[in-house]
Amino acid sequence: MVTVMDESTFLQLFQQEGGEDGIPDSFLFAAAHAADHQALIGLLNSLAADGLLELTSRASTFLELTEEGKKVLADGSPEAKVFAAISPTGEGTTQEALLKALGKDCVKIGMGPLMKAKAVRKEGDKLVRAMPEFQDGTQAVLRQVTGQEGKEGQAEGLSEEVVKTLRKRQLVTQVTRKSFSVRRGPHFALQRTRKAAELTKEMLDSGEWRTTAFKSYNFQTLGAPVQGGYFHPLLKVRAQFRQILLAMGFTEMPTNKWVESSFWNFDALFQPQSHPARDAHDTFFVQEPRECLSVPPDYYERVKRTHQEGGYGSIGYGLATQPGGFSPRKYFSIDRVFRNESMDATHLCEFHQVEGLVADRNLTLGDLIGTIKTFFERIGITDLKFKPAYNPYTEPSMEIFGYHPDLKKWTEIGNSGMFRPEMLRPMGLPEDVRVIAWGLSLERPTMIKYRISNIRELFGHKAALDRTRAAPICQF
Repeated sequence: MVTVMDESTFLQLFQQEGGEDGIPDSFLFAAAHAADHQALIGLLNSLAADGLLELTSRASTFLELTEEGKKVLADGSPEAKVFAAISPTGEGTTQEALLKALGKDCVKIGMGPLMKAKAVRKEGDKLVRAMPEFQDGTQAVLRQVTGQEGKEGQAEGLSEEVVKTLRKRQLVTQVTRKSFSVRRGPHFALQRTRKAAELTKEMLDSGEWRTTAFKSYNFQTLGAPVQGGYFHPLLKVRAQFRQILLAMGFTEMPTNKWVESSFWNFDALFQPQSHPARDAHDTFFVQEPRECLSVPPDYYERVKRTHQEGGYGSIGYGLATQPGGFSPRKYFSIDRVFRNESMDATHLCEFHQVEGLVADRNLTLGDLIGTIKTFFERIGITDLKFKPAYNPYTEPSMEIFGYHPDLKKWTEIGNSGMFRPEMLRPMGLPEDVRVIAWGLSLERPTMIKYRISNIRELFGHKAALDRTRAAPICQF
């Protein structure tokens, strides 16, 4: 039974057995006292750190029997078994009989050493003994190895050729064992006095600090590397998106409202009351607050009249009539979105959306397609497709698809369209003003950029921190 030796027991044994010369080999010491050597090494390093011991690394190389070698040691070598199976009367034994009695592997391995030693000869289809007895030299050599197993210099008496043959036959393996020679340190004692790691208030109050031994401090050493402060791949891509949109002349809208009222989210966008997005299975609803208090009464009435009587709606704040007449505007925002969604490789229930709009006179669908293509070209995504779609607040509408080279399929990366006049005219905008708008995913272009095939590996509680630490700088 192997035990873990405690500090007091080791120091007592070291005092009794080590003397002035110490312990030559910690492994042999552990074996003699049935102690776990790895646990003993930890104890030795701890005592050496306080100066009780001095350690010198040493390495011992020796031979150790393999499982096959242990079988040969117990039952004899294949060559001895083959020799024993050959008839001693001189009439010999056929190879077929040997294969049947010993098996193919035993006969194949044993024949080589027998023929080399000229212990047998072939006569026709039979093997005949060429000497009256055969000494099993292989078993004898393995017995010699076993008698010295685990001891330094155990290969003494064995020639290099013999060792090479044993290793080639996979009967032995060479093992290198690392251990320590142990001597007394400058502060050796039979009982260690542990040094204090820090100065406490109690030590100062009692005066104990005057007689307390403290651990020395290394003021030159560096601390552990800081493991925080890494930019998430999404933040890197978001920063690039923002720079691209600013370079395209857009102005960023402040967005910090993660909870929005149904009025601004649905009614102001000319969303019908029966639209599926209003259902609880598609949208998260909060219990408090239950009502929105930020709707202008006159605007609320116009939107209500639009829904009830087919009048005009509005896109909400951000496009109010401007003093001194209308002037073109380009806006964008990047913020978190929440949706009651079944999660899979390309869907999460929370994600980021890049929203943008351009308000100008006489805009067309071509302006919308050109703006989106320009943006994605600067990102590096050129494989785009546009598909007609339906939105209650835009007409015409288009879904945007990008090709994912790893998923080998077209992935929806955004939705777009031109705002309906019913949303714009109640704001007091001129009739020739058009607004093109889009909502783009942040995660899916990032998946294409970083060659990620599952969105849950990029964002959420299953995302690996190592990926965040190792993510390269995003540059489109």
